[in-house]
Amino acid sequence: MILHLHLVRHGQTFFNRYNRLQGWSNSPLTESGLADADHAGHLLEHVRFAAAYCSDTTRAETTARRILDINGQAGNPRPALVADMHFREQFYGYYEGQDMGVAWTAAGGPHGAPTYNAIVERYGLGATRDFLKEADPFHDAENDEEYWRRVEGGFRLIAANPALHDGDDVLQISHGNTLLSLMHRFGESSRDEHGQPYDLSERPANGSVTVLDFDTEAASFDEAVTVASYNRR
Repeated sequence: MILHLHLVRHGQTFFNRYNRLQGWSNSPLTESGLADADHAGHLLEHVRFAAAYCSDTTRAETTARRILDINGQAGNPRPALVADMHFREQFYGYYEGQDMGVAWTAAGGPHGAPTYNAIVERYGLGATRDFLKEADPFHDAENDEEYWRRVEGGFRLIAANPALHDGDDVLQISHGNTLLSLMHRFGESSRDEHGQPYDLSERPANGSVTVLDFDTEAASFDEAVTVASYNRR
């Protein structure tokens, strides 16, 4: 069964605006963030969603409900919204709410890579999680293995929905680093409509739409996801 997952990055929050790490912690949407959610809603207003999922954070739930409101006003049936911790952003542990520059210097500095992009370029994206957990004095931050185990659980939750059928469209409200991580894992060889590789040097925009085709019967998770489009605004 192939499902078309429409992943929307939640609207801008105050932590986004202040350039602070925001994983399991929360801050409300700004006025711009509410507009981001509405913009995504209009991008998707003609998609008939068979199911809808989001993380159990207010920024994701607020974004989801505004999108579903617009989708319903366009004449589509409204699916029940499932909020679950498996769809959360990466957990940054001790560094939750910390200025991004300070946090990534603490994580990558001991390895000669004092910025997020420097860590990715030198060691790969997975190292950003491993290095942050290493730097966390409580070691509460998720490492790469812990992160992917949880994310894959979210995909299994969708696959286990008995109401879904081949070809269904599913709404999922996601998060910036998670979307970037999915692209690094599944979309590095993908191309946009102009045949150009996607720019993975920055997180996708708040309110952007990424579409993944999810094969629920694939032999492994590495074979289950194909990128159809990324960061559409």
